[in-house]
Amino acid sequence: MKSYNIPIFIPHLGCPFDCVFCNQRRITGAGTDVTPDDVRRIIEERLTTLPESGASIEAAFFGGSFTGIPMEQQSALMAAVQPYIRSGRISGIRMSTRPDYITREILDNLMYYGATTIELGVQSMDDEVLKAAARGHSAEQVRQAAALIHEYPIRLGLQMMTGLPGDTPERSIYTARELIRLRSEIVRIYPTLTIRDTYMEKMYREGRYTPQTLDEAVELCKTLVLMFEAENIRVIRLGLQSTDEISEHGSVVAGPVHSSFGELVESAIYLDKMLEVIPRDSRVTVYVARGEISKAVGNRKRNIELIKQKLDTAVKVAEDDELTKREVRAVVS
Repeated sequence: MKSYNIPIFIPHLGCPFDCVFCNQRRITGAGTDVTPDDVRRIIEERLTTLPESGASIEAAFFGGSFTGIPMEQQSALMAAVQPYIRSGRISGIRMSTRPDYITREILDNLMYYGATTIELGVQSMDDEVLKAAARGHSAEQVRQAAALIHEYPIRLGLQMMTGLPGDTPERSIYTARELIRLRSEIVRIYPTLTIRDTYMEKMYREGRYTPQTLDEAVELCKTLVLMFEAENIRVIRLGLQSTDEISEHGSVVAGPVHSSFGELVESAIYLDKMLEVIPRDSRVTVYVARGEISKAVGNRKRNIELIKQKLDTAVKVAEDDELTKREVRAVVS
């Protein structure tokens, strides 16, 4: 069964903190608060584009810290979803929030309205990095929140960032290990982008913050993805969704922005796999699963060029219906 979200953005609602990287209105493209009427309108509009059966569909409150807004407002927004849950058109409610905004009272209320997934914006499990980013919570609060959520029949998702002030690849790998220990079912990984009108932009322009390069972010995220997948944890997002604001020509001042960041990471994984099986100084056809050629070839044929440089081998890529995702088979011509 395929899963779909109906995203309902509530920019900065419920969050009194100003993390150094955050400008929610630019990131989400939303500039006004959301009402129950907005919720119903958004759901109606999106349902016309989604399958009527054979799919799991969640109404997803993203953008702000949903459980940080007043309980009455949380309840009103979730109540607007109830007719769609009762009719079976929507399977449940998903939300993103902060680890320090999880209590038993909050979770009891979420359960009453049919919450099915909670994603915690963790960002890092290193307290020094959290302090430098002005997150306003600790790694221990993440552990406590995750443990409490596990007491309920609610799926836990965790979100992390790489390249924050004070972060290093080693600290990001430590964060990934900690998220695995917290038994997250799903993960999102966001390389840090320097967004206009944030404190991080000031840090960057004053030379107090050096963002990741695109290659650095891809290489690190490749490692993180393989770590999570080895523990059967799905990585459901790599990089912020590309929009007019989140683009090389939008509000991103610096950092590893790319419209297809996830595919760059997949291509990096394919490159490693191909280098393992391709002989040096030859002509080779590499077979991959149907629909995977673009990832294997790489952005602007980057993988083909790198294999040529490293192995002095000419490579063609073709499809093989018997292979599955990320399987590769090399045949010398």
